[in-house]
This record gives sequence, structure tokens and C-alpha cells, in this order.
Amino acid sequence: MSSTETPAEHPLHHAAHRADTRLDRLREPHRSRGSGSASGPGPSLREELRDAVAPRTVALVVAVLLLQLGFVLSYVGAFHDPTPRDVAVTVVGPTQQVADQAASALNGISGGPLEVTASTDADAARTALARDTTSAVLVISATSTQDQLLVTTAGGAATATAVQTVLTQAEAAQGRTLEVQDVVPAAGGDSRGLSGFYLVTGWVVGGYLLAALLGVARGARPATLRRAVIRLGAVLPYAVLSGIGGALVVGPLLGALPDDPGTFWGFAGTGALVVVAAAAVTMALQVLAGTVGIGLAVLLFVVLGNPSAGGAYPPALLPPFWAWLSGVLPNGAGVDAVRRFAYFDGADVAQRLLVVVAWAVAGAVVALVAARWHQVRAARALEPADA
Repeated sequence: MSSTETPAEHPLHHAAHRADTRLDRLREPHRSRGSGSASGPGPSLREELRDAVAPRTVALVVAVLLLQLGFVLSYVGAFHDPTPRDVAVTVVGPTQQVADQAASALNGISGGPLEVTASTDADAARTALARDTTSAVLVISATSTQDQLLVTTAGGAATATAVQTVLTQAEAAQGRTLEVQDVVPAAGGDSRGLSGFYLVTGWVVGGYLLAALLGVARGARPATLRRAVIRLGAVLPYAVLSGIGGALVVGPLLGALPDDPGTFWGFAGTGALVVVAAAAVTMALQVLAGTVGIGLAVLLFVVLGNPSAGGAYPPALLPPFWAWLSGVLPNGAGVDAVRRFAYFDGADVAQRLLVVVAWAVAGAVVALVAARWHQVRAARALEPADA
């Protein structure tokens, strides 16, 4: 070492200093987590987990899991054991006494699969069958042991098969047989009677996906009442195009369902109403619950609405809860309306369309009222800052 160099200036001392600095940097993270750190104790494992996985995220994961299990429960619960319950059947006898006795015997079958009324007017019974106010007509012969069973597979092939099975067993117990006649068969492209179900399902999915897309793009909750009105207004042209498009697909394009002018526009109008109802309800749920509202819409229209809509099995073969849902949700009401337009000249369709309209109006009203409430609440929250 030169006489002019101090120990601190020697190259070996500089290297040692740099090494000590690196070691200090490596030790620093461990010191910050230690209990003796000057800055105090660091976050615990629980705090780090909570920071990495927020409670809101956990809640959403649990909600998705429950929705998934609800899907399985609803579909399997509805379809695992189709059993006829109170299926409307008219018995036509040669005399009122014979008809009453037959109706009483059939109503006494264990489990109550049929709800039988007695009549002597075969023409009136056929009219009721053609209007879908009864599911089958049993005409008792006065001259032979073979009776006639009139059914409509257009009203649900599963229902017609179930009624035929029950009555065949009942007739065999009396030493009688059945001749079955399909009075209103399903269209050639609708052999299983599912085309109307899939048509309405497409409309429902389109409605709630449109509302969900608008919510994701512009916020689940419209900032003002005016924006909520605009968003609802945007649904209308989409709904009209969706209704007409669906009618074109199942009618002229594929020939799955009848496509005469009256039926076509009946389909188109039903589709427009179903889309508006699904979109308005989804929008209302988003305004009330934010993004979670989309999950609630899936719960309502997919988990509960689809299995109860009368697709695979009509309401008469579903468990009571799902049979009840069929009459009060827009899915089931829409499917029944399409079926009546297609095969029963629109008989009693107004009642089904009123259900869909009620959902559309309720959804729109709730969405507008909730949007206004959020707007007023936001304005009040800004008042102290303005003052």
C-alpha cells in the first residue's frame, strides 16, 4: 500500500463496502417482517391472504358455486321423474250415467294422474280438444269393447303418451281396449314438439344478454333517469328485429313450425314481448344489485325458467313447484303462446301474453324507479361538497 493511500481508499476496502451494502439489502425484507423491525410488525398471513383475495371475490365465487348447484338441482329436480298430475281429460259416454261412472273411476286412480270431466256431447269435447282446453277425449262405445282415445301430440307428445298409458291400463282392467287418434299432430319439422321451446329460449337469452351487454359497456346502473329511459328504448328495435328473425327461422327458413301469415306475426309479436320482458327485468336487477343482477337474471330465466317452460316435459308432467312456475314466468308463458299460435289458432293466447307483458312492465318500472332513486341519492351525496 502506498504511503499516500488511506485504508478507506484501498480497492479492497471498496469491495468490502459494496458487499456489505448488498447483504444489507438482502436482509432488509426479512427485517421488515420481523418483530424487531423499526417500522413495526409486518402483515400477517391472514392479512396477506385477505389482500390477495378480497372478501367480495370470495362472495362472488360462492355465489357462482350456488348458482351452478342450483342449475343442477332445478333441471334434475324437474326432469328426473316425470309423472302425470291432474291432466285434463273429457269422457264422452253414450249416456250421462255411463260417463259419470267412468269419470268417477278414472278420478279415483291412485296418485291422481287425471282430472276427468263427464260429457255426452262428442262434438263439444272435440272442440275443447282443438282449443287445448282438455288434453284428451275418451269416447266410450255403446256397441263394442273398443273405445276411442283422441289426443293432440301438438299439445305435448309426452302428455299424450302419459294419458294413453294410464287409460290403456284402466281399460284393460275392464276388459276393454283403446283406439288412439291424434287429432292435432305436431308439424313434420316439430316431431318432438321442442321447436317452440327453443325459439322462446333464444328470445329470452337474447333479451338478458342485451341488457347485460349494455350494463357492461355503460355501467350496470344508468347515471340518470334519462339514460335509463334511453337504455330501455334501445331494447325496442332489437326486440322487434329479434321477434321477426325468430319467426323467419322457424317458419320460412326451416319449416319447423307453421308459417302462415297469422301464425308468423303471432310468433313475431310474442318474440318481441319476450325479449322486452327479459331485457327489462335484467336491467332492473342490474340497477338494484349492480353486476350481481346479471347472475340473478340467469337464476330467474335459466335456472328456474327453462326447466319449467314446457320443453322436455309439459307442466302436467312436472313436479308442482315447476308446474306452477310455468304459468307465472315469461319462459313458460311464451312457449305456451307459441304453441297456441302454431297449432290451436291462438286460442286463449291473450292470458299467456298478459303474463309476458306484466313482466315487461314490472321490469321497466322497477328499472326507472331504481335509477331515479340512485340519481337522487348521488346528488344528495354531493351537496356537502358543493357547500
